[in-house]
Amino acid sequence: MPFFKELRRRSKASFRTSDSSTESNGTVPTAKSSSTLNSTPGSTTPPSTYYANGSSHNVLGSVKSNGDTPPPIPQRPSVMVPSSNRNSMIALSPSGSNGTIRVPPPTSMYAPRVTSILDNSVVHHKLLLVNGEIGDPNQKPMDGNLTVHHDKDGQAFPPTNWPVSDSYFKALIYLSPGWNRIRFDFTSPSLSRHSNGVTPTMHSSYIMLNYLPLNSAPPLQLVILVGKDSPCTYDAVPQRIQNEGNDLSMAIRKFRMAAHLWQTFTAEQMYRHKFGRRCFRFEEEWQTGTLSIRDWEIGTMKNETRIHVVRSDRTTEELQSLEYAQQYGPAAKKGDLYSIAADAVKKHFNIRPGQKQYVACMLLDSHWDPDAGTIRGHAALGGTGDDLGLAIFGSHALQSYPSSIEEIVPAFSDCTRTDTKYVANDCNESGSSWEAANIGIGAHLHEVGHLFGCPHQENGVMLRDYVRLNRTFLVREPFSTRTKSQGLPICRPEDECAWHRLDALRFRHHPCFRIPSDESLPQDDSIQYFPVGNGSVICSAASGIAFVEIRTPDDELCRQWLDFTTTDPRRSVMPRQISLAEADIRARLPEDKKKAKVSLTIFCGSSRSEQIEDLEDLLSKKNIVALPHSFDTRLGFRSKKLGHSQLEGSQPIELILESTHLQTKLLTSVRVYSGYALDGIEFCYEDGHSQLFGKRGGKPGGDEFFLDTRRGETILGFYLRAGLWIDGIEILTSTGRRSGVFGNATGGSGHTLMAPRGYSLAGISGSCGSWVDGFQIIITR
Repeated sequence: MPFFKELRRRSKASFRTSDSSTESNGTVPTAKSSSTLNSTPGSTTPPSTYYANGSSHNVLGSVKSNGDTPPPIPQRPSVMVPSSNRNSMIALSPSGSNGTIRVPPPTSMYAPRVTSILDNSVVHHKLLLVNGEIGDPNQKPMDGNLTVHHDKDGQAFPPTNWPVSDSYFKALIYLSPGWNRIRFDFTSPSLSRHSNGVTPTMHSSYIMLNYLPLNSAPPLQLVILVGKDSPCTYDAVPQRIQNEGNDLSMAIRKFRMAAHLWQTFTAEQMYRHKFGRRCFRFEEEWQTGTLSIRDWEIGTMKNETRIHVVRSDRTTEELQSLEYAQQYGPAAKKGDLYSIAADAVKKHFNIRPGQKQYVACMLLDSHWDPDAGTIRGHAALGGTGDDLGLAIFGSHALQSYPSSIEEIVPAFSDCTRTDTKYVANDCNESGSSWEAANIGIGAHLHEVGHLFGCPHQENGVMLRDYVRLNRTFLVREPFSTRTKSQGLPICRPEDECAWHRLDALRFRHHPCFRIPSDESLPQDDSIQYFPVGNGSVICSAASGIAFVEIRTPDDELCRQWLDFTTTDPRRSVMPRQISLAEADIRARLPEDKKKAKVSLTIFCGSSRSEQIEDLEDLLSKKNIVALPHSFDTRLGFRSKKLGHSQLEGSQPIELILESTHLQTKLLTSVRVYSGYALDGIEFCYEDGHSQLFGKRGGKPGGDEFFLDTRRGETILGFYLRAGLWIDGIEILTSTGRRSGVFGNATGGSGHTLMAPRGYSLAGISGSCGSWVDGFQIIITR
């Protein structure tokens, strides 16, 4: 009997201590089950980061309590240690504590409700734009004030205030790396009046956000370019100069704030395009913070976006002699400013071949000349090359920019008329201060779009939609001198400035927009296309086909496209091979263009593109090969052509592999003749016979690559280095083997020509002069 009593006593104790979901006060915390987390619609946060510390209360929510599931394994008891001076810690939970503190629920029905982002989301940029509502706007819309508090009681960032109009609000949230607990407080005179002198109820809500800075993607560098003798000032009216100054320090603060608005706007747009809040990043350095007025005034040191100040080897007078005419008039030497800026930037960053930089540059010495009606030393240009992507813009609207978060609403609400005695009314669309901010910040962002490879579009930022940039950050728009009308009473998402879908697709696959969860790209970034009869084209790419643009000769802008990107915030699934039918493509065109010449631009997941100049010409008989009779009615189809076939004495060649139509022929090896370029390829058969494409030049005897005929190994295609001619070639086989590049392995650019799924290699075609200067493969079903 004493034995059973002791057993019962131990059993009770074990049951009291084994349930790790019970807290010290005896309450059981609530937790969402893992299935709920995985099925949350629109979440940009991977489920594994919902609670970063993986604490038990995130797991036990799905454990049954009816005894069907055994209790969880008891946790190892914590060990009490004496206090020490060691500061090492692991703070992985969203609350920054041991996970027992949770975000409080909303305090009332008027507590702010964020509608643009989910709780516990992960973002990768410092300033987050949020939209939301107060109560039910349809029943009782109200005005008031929203105050955003950060979790460290103002030590990380001071509280900021944002207007609420008709129960609708927008706010920018400054985030520190790691988890941020943000509190929103709403106050309104209409609610206070009903309190009868009693302190009104606090209308508060909370949200947890995880800021994960990016370090692996190349940054967008920010540069202020000045002449070698520049005073480093910018155009401003006397009152502005007296109130805030117009020196280099203020220029840096304003340019930094404008760049963060670019980033915030773009991240929000990418989210609306279902690509998550991915965006470009900036280089940072430890310096005096400027995104908050308080940080600047008291000298708080923070990691802030770095602005490179670069001195040109030209004088200020030389730079300002390159004028920019208003109303898009001809600029005498507008392109020279771009070249001058590019040379200065390349020298400053010491850019080497293969080390590409992306740079947004502000020309600080831009100056409004009221007598001539021009902005001197200014050019709005953007583009990308092999080693530098560069966007340049003048500083003539800089006085209207906000220099901190607290100035965003005042800056975009400032209706002060533009005084053209001192500053420019750019294109007559900057009649007031807030409109000048739109033009300056937005037009520079337009050039950044060019820097990232975007052409002009039929709408959006790349077609001057930035005149509405203010609507992204404000809920109410002031009077516009551009439209000569009162602005919108409420700026809804559908009223805002936007990036075009084609811009977002380019950004999605751009190196500067990569995030840690993106899958690694294959080394092969080439795109192939083959006409395959019946009016169809097969396109393939190892990195996936992202989208295809459709144009006709009169189209200055792309108006039709095919989107093959499956939108998932964390990953992008794209087909590696697609089939395009000419009939389907023409059906997308307007009635008056259905018979016009059609060109296609194919974009892949590695951000590379390939253009089909004339779809009808590609599908014509000249790209169809009559194969030997043993093929019966089967046809061969030529791939895209590499090389220009322009060497002296160049002659066309075509070779159909005998092994593809004669069962008695067994291809055993390939002999490649090359030196600094490809001279020829010889296909050798088991019976001693061979077929030669090109010449037996270069290395005597060539290099021979043997096929494993016992395993049935065959040739699938080739990897080539090509430009004006064929520099080198590599053989790709059905077993996954690669021969290595014969010839010049670094010449030209890389291309893969390989038979798509369902097809096999039938031969090769091209041309040869002193060496091979044209190359195609021929495929068949």
